[in-house]
Amino acid sequence: MRLVIARCTVDYAGRLTAHLPSAVRLLLVKADGSVSVHADDRAYKPLNWMSPPCWLTEEPGSWVVRNKADETLTISLEEIQHDSQHDLGVDPGLVKDGVEAHLQELLAEHVHTLGDGWSLVRREYPTAIGPVDLLCRDDAGGSVAVEIKRRGEIDGVEQLTRYLELLNRDPLLAPVAGIFAAQQIKPQARVLATDRGIRCVTLDYDALRGIESDEFRLF
Repeated sequence: MRLVIARCTVDYAGRLTAHLPSAVRLLLVKADGSVSVHADDRAYKPLNWMSPPCWLTEEPGSWVVRNKADETLTISLEEIQHDSQHDLGVDPGLVKDGVEAHLQELLAEHVHTLGDGWSLVRREYPTAIGPVDLLCRDDAGGSVAVEIKRRGEIDGVEQLTRYLELLNRDPLLAPVAGIFAAQQIKPQARVLATDRGIRCVTLDYDALRGIESDEFRLF
């Protein structure tokens, strides 16, 4: 990972245009090729970013990041205060708590609870930014990405949105719909998901455990 602290302006051109005026910001360049621009607030969320696959071209005083859709993120560097690179190694990924992991197993085994005629393609389907919990096919053969949480909050909806953005770039999968599944879904998360065309499903853990197959088990 490369960390750059610089006074800069940022211009995005693509489906719309956006401009960030001159200020000191943190620029992150990750091993997956993504580039993001951060301020010293907003928690983890960047001011602007370019998701992989994308390509960074560096020139004196300027970075230009371009993706396959020919969108560009232009960062004009006025003053660089820090520039360092760090090898973070292979990340083991998020370790889910017992209930959340078991929910994923149960829903994968009984994916028909999401809809008649549904089938499981794969658990932990890989993307460039991490695995989506389940990739399924609906009764019409369409692709559906399912993200499972114990408590459904806005962060989970944002995570699924990023997965869908990447999955929909694959012509073999697109169009990919999304389902946000949790035992409890906060109202704000439900509103955001609905606004983005993501279906929300409330999971009954006890009911799923009740239909859990005990075939071939000793205990």
